[in-house]
Amino acid sequence: MSEGISTREGIAGLDFSAVTPEQFAKIVKGLSPKEIDEIARDGELRASILKEVFTRMERQFKPESAGSLQALIRWKVTSAKGAEGQEEAVYETAIADGTCTVTEGRSDATPRVTLAMGDADFLKLVSGNQSPVTMFMLRKVKITGDVALAAGLNRYFDIPKP
Repeated sequence: MSEGISTREGIAGLDFSAVTPEQFAKIVKGLSPKEIDEIARDGELRASILKEVFTRMERQFKPESAGSLQALIRWKVTSAKGAEGQEEAVYETAIADGTCTVTEGRSDATPRVTLAMGDADFLKLVSGNQSPVTMFMLRKVKITGDVALAAGLNRYFDIPKP
């Protein structure tokens, strides 16, 4: 894998299932928000990246940190203007009984917290390149519901330190 991947073609050529969380964090760190938005304009590539990120949440979950936490977290990731396909991707993370289960789409259940943000901010957040508290203060993420849970979500997942 090249250290300097910063174009849609370079990202499109990656097998994301073979990229470690640390490598992914480095890739995201090297991209500007504008470059991420450009990559996200390719609806198929965007869907592939989001699916891999959410699939990894289950593997990077730290049950020992979650304890008896019971929570449904809804994620709304909005694509940049001009993007092909779906404008808003919705995923839900259910944490219960020491497990984490991620599903694509919106359920009828009421989430304990909903986080809404754009593609670039989402990738910066989940790759450890941005602090959730800072993002909230800068209004880059909109939180509905349990703000304290949202602020502490990073402690429940093994997020790389870029």
